[in-house]
Amino acid sequence: MVVTATRTEHASFDIPASINAVTVDDSNLRTNASEALAAVPGLVVQNRQNYAQDLQISSRGFGARSAFGVRGVHLITDGIPASMPDGQGQAATFNLDMAERIEVLRGPYSAIYGNHAGGVIQLFTKEGEGAPSVELNMSGGSYGTRKTDLNAQGKQGAIGYVLDASRFDTDGYRAHSAATRDQAYAKLTLTPIAGATLNIVANALRQNDTQDALGVTWATYQRDPRAGEIDNADTQSPKRTLADRYNTRKSIDHKQVGATWEQRFGDDRLRVTAYGGNREVIQYQAFSKAFQAPPAHSGGVVDFARDFSGTDINWSHVAPLAGGKLNTTAGVEYGRSNDARQGYENFDGATFGVKGALRRDEDDTVSNLDPYLQTEWDAGAWQLSAGLRHSQVKISVDDHFLGNGNDSGSLNYSHTTPVLGVLYRVSPQLNVYASAARGFETPTLNELFYSGAGGGFNFRLQPALSTHVEAGVKAKLDAGSRINAAIFQVKTSDELVVDASSGGRTSYRNGGNTLRQGLELSLDSSWRHGLSTRLALTTLRAVYDQGNRLPGVPNANLYGELAWKESAGRFGAALEAVAAGKIYVEDNNVEQPAPGYGVLNVRVNASQQWRGWRFKQFARLNNLLDKNYVGSVIVGDTNKRYYEAAPQRNWLLGASARYPF
Repeated sequence: MVVTATRTEHASFDIPASINAVTVDDSNLRTNASEALAAVPGLVVQNRQNYAQDLQISSRGFGARSAFGVRGVHLITDGIPASMPDGQGQAATFNLDMAERIEVLRGPYSAIYGNHAGGVIQLFTKEGEGAPSVELNMSGGSYGTRKTDLNAQGKQGAIGYVLDASRFDTDGYRAHSAATRDQAYAKLTLTPIAGATLNIVANALRQNDTQDALGVTWATYQRDPRAGEIDNADTQSPKRTLADRYNTRKSIDHKQVGATWEQRFGDDRLRVTAYGGNREVIQYQAFSKAFQAPPAHSGGVVDFARDFSGTDINWSHVAPLAGGKLNTTAGVEYGRSNDARQGYENFDGATFGVKGALRRDEDDTVSNLDPYLQTEWDAGAWQLSAGLRHSQVKISVDDHFLGNGNDSGSLNYSHTTPVLGVLYRVSPQLNVYASAARGFETPTLNELFYSGAGGGFNFRLQPALSTHVEAGVKAKLDAGSRINAAIFQVKTSDELVVDASSGGRTSYRNGGNTLRQGLELSLDSSWRHGLSTRLALTTLRAVYDQGNRLPGVPNANLYGELAWKESAGRFGAALEAVAAGKIYVEDNNVEQPAPGYGVLNVRVNASQQWRGWRFKQFARLNNLLDKNYVGSVIVGDTNKRYYEAAPQRNWLLGASARYPF
């Protein structure tokens, strides 16, 4: 598999880094990246069964603290950032229906992407090719889940095109977790002149009134994993849940367009990327400050409109050196986002869950400017590589609501992140490597919004700095088997940790030093008679100086798969096993951790061709043994509503029809 995560095309076997490339399985909804990424070691991707808060993604423990969205892991789609300049990203913007592959880079080499790059996840979509075709996919399953996707693709002359639109609906497994998600995607690939390629992509995501299930206490989870937390303060309706009382929900309208021009001059290459977009969000949270004086810094309703844009320009030059080849890339990346943000009471004097009095009004601006340099020398058995990136992140707040004090101010963060790597080819079937880097992680804008239990903007937060080292082996055991293994260590100072979290609002602090040590192992094998196996294992010891475990991080997780495909490709089946160790929910490790679990899934698929048509069908049964388990946790929740249950046994059916013209 050829990958590009290091900005130079390589077989993944020849990169001194932990990197996996996976395809998106047709035997699934293709709605959540967790479906495809479960088989990647070092990565934990939890579907929270809450589409108001997106997936929970961590790489070697980075990102596990996130209350919503993605932190600590850099997201990219077709070369265009899906993470904002402050490091906050949304995996929901990934369009998986048109995905060709997903590359996952972990460890020291991630630092070449700068701020919040504890890991890097890149989605690459298909390019239009061949005769024009139209495809319709329909699927449905448990809990009122259904999805319809319609796409068209093809190539006419020098223009390739891909068009896709889908609607996803679910009543939700957990109480108050219904969602509707509309997505649209378009990609044009042009070759205007010799040696040049221009990709233009546009995507849109809309979720209207997506219900927020919130977390629950351990007692509520044990009583009924699907239930919401009862609002004990609600004397008028003693059995009403917090989510129902406040009608917790989120609406999202996200639009983005970008273009990448790549021009080759022999072995040299110029690449220019530019993008821009808008994101509008209104969120109703499970608290209100209507009866407090002086006015609180937020009243339970978040309402913002974000404009964002950026560019990345880099030049790669290849030259002979000392009997080998030297490949050098120099570039600069710039990004900017501006939020017009308001906060309101979610109480209008008579009813909760409606927009009330204004409590927050400000403009928030974040920008980054990152020059970088990478070089790689390859000769014979050796490959030496190095990189250097200087990240500058600027954050400013212009506060227009002064009834609770003036929170205007600014922050400037900067750091230089070096990367070194060496790979030695012991034989054509065996490579060994080592790498090291310094990492840099600023607080995101959302992590700066509150200080303590109710204070305003937290200008005291400092970035976390980390030192990464890794050593690994990549081996081809035979024609059909390959193994990758890596051991790693990460030392972090000023780790960003949860200070207080309640009702959807979370504040953070710098929590001292942490240590992460672990092992990653992946084994992929193809056997006779269409059989194949896949194994991905991670063990991780992630602790504070005093010995406590980092919350939100399992000490081990495992994915195993036994698959069969008929020789003509008409039928297939697979048995999947997924397991994870227990997860602590707060820094002191005294509250009930989410217990470890193991589940089995099974899938079958079939395909046929008839008069130019191609038909596909699949069936999937998840959690075959009907286990009750906690799928994800809300780290540090002040009210001890940490737990988010995963579905019990559930099914999914799907079919598609494709016709080329």
